[in-house]
Amino acid sequence: MAKYPDKVDLYDDRGRVFASKVPVEALSPLRNPAMQKIISYVKQCVSVNLEGIEKALATGEVGGKWCIIRGRSLKLDLVKNAESIADSLKSCLQVTKDDDTEVKVLKGGKHLLVKVPAKRLNAGVEYTTGFTATAAALCCTIVENFKVNLWDADLIHAAVWGRYPQTMEPLGGNVSSLLSVPQQNEGMGYALRNVPCAHIALITKKNAMNAAALSSILEQAAMFEMGDAIGNFERLHLLGLAYQGLNANNLVYDIVKENSKTGTLGDVAISTVKRAIADGVIKPLEKKPSGYTAYTTEDLNKWNAYAAAGLLAGTMVTCGSARSMQHCPSVFIYFNDLIERETGLPGVDFGRVAGTGVEMAFFSHSIYGGGNPAVFHGNHIVTRHSKGYAIPCVAAAVALDAGTVIYTPEKISGVVGETLSEVPELREPLRYVNEAAVSIHGGI
Repeated sequence: MAKYPDKVDLYDDRGRVFASKVPVEALSPLRNPAMQKIISYVKQCVSVNLEGIEKALATGEVGGKWCIIRGRSLKLDLVKNAESIADSLKSCLQVTKDDDTEVKVLKGGKHLLVKVPAKRLNAGVEYTTGFTATAAALCCTIVENFKVNLWDADLIHAAVWGRYPQTMEPLGGNVSSLLSVPQQNEGMGYALRNVPCAHIALITKKNAMNAAALSSILEQAAMFEMGDAIGNFERLHLLGLAYQGLNANNLVYDIVKENSKTGTLGDVAISTVKRAIADGVIKPLEKKPSGYTAYTTEDLNKWNAYAAAGLLAGTMVTCGSARSMQHCPSVFIYFNDLIERETGLPGVDFGRVAGTGVEMAFFSHSIYGGGNPAVFHGNHIVTRHSKGYAIPCVAAAVALDAGTVIYTPEKISGVVGETLSEVPELREPLRYVNEAAVSIHGGI
């Protein structure tokens, strides 16, 4: 039996209804099979840059840019032999012949998409198994397939692993995971929040709705992992994920469409308030002598979800009209300022998004100046304060950008974003999460 009474209508990224009256718990990372598969793929799927390894070996430039070992080089045709490398790599990684190991050749052999079997991850306690198993197996595969001698095997290791373990992360390596090394996480439960928005935008092929959905799934799953979405706070995060990240009741789409031609951020705030009034989420409390009406709510969790949906819509309208990502912090500050002044109720995440906007603006437009939104993530010192509601907006903004930054998402993300876009559940999370929710909702 469902713990919460909330039921929502599910919509796709084009505003088409998918299913009606689905319990919100069917959209929980604890129950939704597609979300669990997405989280599993984030751990299992690894990108290999075969072209990068080939170039590194040919030039001796291993361990990062300009880190060249003079007099050391190997001419190996890795790209031409990508299919045989993929077969050998799969055999090396497999635990049993019928397990879920996959190695897919992409870009004419330049890249490999590797899915490490779940059995390997289940045999340990760290998510790093996906990276380490792939890197080690790749070294073995290249050495054996190309008969590399003992004296050159170290160069293979350096081209694959980069400068690790001299550096904390595999600097200059050619195997990449979505997840950063544990030492870079800001605390317990932050691993899923440590994925740059550049990766998310590229994985979802710059579809803003799917970028927001994937980011919201990772952010809100992290809330469960770090202990924030427990007890009295679980419904708060479930509703936030449903309405903001997954477009429940078509709320985000409707507000964007309503303001798509001439709407400003202020118009989006008004649309959000009107929808909240119409749906009975908020109601007038009292009218002041000045004519100002203060509002109240009997469901603060749902009001937060509506405000969060409005925040995403405001980001899409503002950044979409300019086709640039840099407006995110302005939206975070002023949407919340407007929504609080209009209603007298708390802004998104009870002030944490507005505060995040102030700090993000300072770092990206003031003293620092170099931090465009694509580099940010939920683990970043600037943007980690909001518990799941800011980063989905940033991911959507990056997806809507038309190339206005020097460090583009393609340059920041590199091979990993492009490669992992081959995983359907990561590329189109809205579709697969909706399908999974419908498949299980009868049993909740």
